Amino acid sequence: MLGAPNVGPCIMRALLIALPLLSLPARAHALDIPPVDYPTLPATAADANGFVPRGWRIEQRLDGDLNADRRADLVLVLRQQDPRNVLEHDGMGISPLDSNPRLLAIAWARPDGSYALAAQNHQLIPRHEYPNLSDVFEDGAGGVSIVRGTLQVGLYAFSNAGSWATGSTRFTFRWQHDAFALIGYDDDSMMRNSGQTESVSINYATAKVRRASGSIETDGEQVRWEKLVSKKRWTLDSIGDGAGVTPLPDPRPPMGAPR
Repeated sequence: MLGAPNVGPCIMRALLIALPLLSLPARAHALDIPPVDYPTLPATAADANGFVPRGWRIEQRLDGDLNADRRADLVLVLRQQDPRNVLEHDGMGISPLDSNPRLLAIAWARPDGSYALAAQNHQLIPRHEYPNLSDVFEDGAGGVSIVRGTLQVGLYAFSNAGSWATGSTRFTFRWQHDAFALIGYDDDSMMRNSGQTESVSINYATAKVRRASGSIETDGEQVRWEKLVSKKRWTLDSIGDGAGVTPLPDPRPPMGAPR
C-alpha cells in the first residue's frame, strides 16, 4: 500500500456521533462558533508571505516537487488569528477553545523564483469546534507532508469526554489530470477501553483495499483484502470536510455509528 497507516475521518465521525451521549450539563454549554469569510488567495506571489492574508499566519510550510518539474513547490497551512474565534467557556473540555480555521494552499514554483497558486482548500482540515475533541493537528499527530512527490494530509482525533475512540487518518494526493487526485486513504482507530483496533487502507491506483482488526493486547491482526469496486474517484476539491466524508468502497458506517 502507500506506507504505514496514520489515523482519521471514520473515527472523527464516530466521535461526533457520540456528542449527544454527553451529559445534559455538558451539552448545555454548546459553543457559538463565529462564522468565517474565507479569503481568496492571490494568483501569484513573489514568496510564501505573499499568499498570507491579513489576519492569518503560516502554521506549517513545506517545499518539495509536486508536479515533476524538478522545482520545489510550496505547501502552506495558513491559520486565521482572530481573537473572536478563541472562546472561553465553563463547560466540559478544552477552554479556551481556539476555533480559528485553517486553509491549505499549494503553489507551483516558477523559473523566476516566484510562485503560482495551484490550489486552495479550507474544507479538508476541519475547524476545531467541539471542546471535548482534540485539535486535528494536536501534538504534531496531524499535519501535511510531501512524500515521493505526493502530498499527504494527516488528521488526528481524540475525545476527552463522550467516547473511548481515538484515531487518525491520512489522505494521499498526487497531481494528475490537472487536479490533486486522491490516490491513497489510510484510517486507523482504537477503542481505549477495550483496546480494539481497526484500520482500512485504500490504494486507488491498484484498486485494492486492506482491512484489518485486532487488539493492542494481542499480537497479530485479522487482515482481509478486497477489490475496490466503486469507480468514484476523489480529488482535494471533491472530498470536502476531511472529518465528514470517508471515501470507503462501500456504505458501511464508521465504528460506533448506529446501523
